[in-house]
Parts: sequence; C-alpha cells; structure tokens
Amino acid sequence: MDTEIINKANTKNLNITELFKTETTETLLVTLEAKKLFPKHTSPKDTMVVVLEGSINFYIENKLLALDKHEIYIFKKGIEHYVTANENSKFLIIR
Repeated sequence: MDTEIINKANTKNLNITELFKTETTETLLVTLEAKKLFPKHTSPKDTMVVVLEGSINFYIENKLLALDKHEIYIFKKGIEHYVTANENSKFLIIR
C-alpha cells in the first residue's frame, strides 16, 4: 500500500494509523465502518492481516475470505486486494 492510498483512505469511514515503523517492518491499524470499502491496492511487502474487532470480507485472487475477530490471513506482496466491512471493524496490517 503506497502513501497515496493511505492519504486518500483517511476519511470518516476508513482510517489508517501507523502504529510502528522501522526500516524492515511496519504495523498499521485500520478502522473501517460497516458496509464501507478499503479500495483496491497492493502491498510492497508480504503482509499479515489480523482482525481485532468486527468482521471483514477480504477479496484477493478472485477469492472472498470472510475474516472474523481474532482471525489472521497472510499473503504475498504485489497481489491486488480490497476489503469491505460487514460491521464496524478494526484490523492490523503487519508487513
């Protein structure tokens, strides 16, 4: 996810907060309101998504993955994906 996507994403319905960053890793907290969209993008690094609250639909490689609280999904860099929230949700992006 590049800086442009992050800057555009910080709205009332979607907020991305950088929690931690070093030269090799970063952790982002994403809050997404129910029925809202985190638009299509790619990640520059292999990534782990950890759902903290709520329920999201994670769309990647023509698959829909329903992820609920405390579920984790790991994927490779450069793969286009997007997220919708089934309810108000919070999740971590660790890459």
